[in-house]
Parts: sequence; structure tokens; C-alpha cells
Amino acid sequence: MGFTSGLVRTLSSIPTAVLPSYTNTIQLGGFTLTTTIVYLSLNLHARNRLHQSALLHQQAVLLNGIVEPEPAQPLPINREVRTGLLETAKDRWNAELEKNVRTLQTADWTSARLRLEDKVSSLWSNAFQKSRDGVAEVTK
Repeated sequence: MGFTSGLVRTLSSIPTAVLPSYTNTIQLGGFTLTTTIVYLSLNLHARNRLHQSALLHQQAVLLNGIVEPEPAQPLPINREVRTGLLETAKDRWNAELEKNVRTLQTADWTSARLRLEDKVSSLWSNAFQKSRDGVAEVTK
């Protein structure tokens, strides 16, 4: 009697009310059952070993980082690449626009309003003064 023959089981011991009559001749093969168990055992063992390997690698990296830390990487150099006339024109336009916006934001609008009011009032008074002088000359 071999290793696999001990796992063979006949279905004739199961009552016929549970199984149809043709199943009395079917046998579950011990070889199939044995190879399935061996395959699942080896697969589980391989997965466990892979998981253990990943854990050991992670721990080794952490310990090496503590014992021999890697030197700090230098900061990357900022590189500006100009591509063509169109991009240069865009950059100049944007620089001029930024300068104008900055000028508008930092302007003293209160003093500008007062200067404008003074100029308008002097123009207004000069205009009426000239009209009064013109009327006085005509009436003379």
C-alpha cells in the first residue's frame, strides 16, 4: 500500500439517498488531494518567506540610515531656458505689466486727488476770471 493509496476513499460508503447511483463508482483520488495540500503548503511557505524578506530589508534600510546616514543632497540649480523670440516678448510684456501694477498699488491716491482738485479749481477760477474781465471790457 503506497502513500497516496491510503487517501483514496470510495463513495460507496455514502448512502445512495444522498448521492445518485452513478457516483458509487467515482473515487476521490488521493494523489489529487495530496498534491493540492503540498502545493498550498509550499505556496504559503513561499509567501511567508517573501513577507519576511521584505520586513528584513525594511529593517536593514532603517538601521543603515541610523548608523550611516546618507549625505544631504545639494539643492537643484534653477535653470531658466528661453525658447525663441515669442517667449522673450512674453517675458518682457509680463515684466512691464508687473511694474505698472506695482506702481498703481504703491501710489498715494489721496495726494493725487488733492493735486487734481487744486488744478481743476485753479482752471475753474481762471476761466471765470477771464470771463469777468471780458464782460468788464465790453461794458466799458
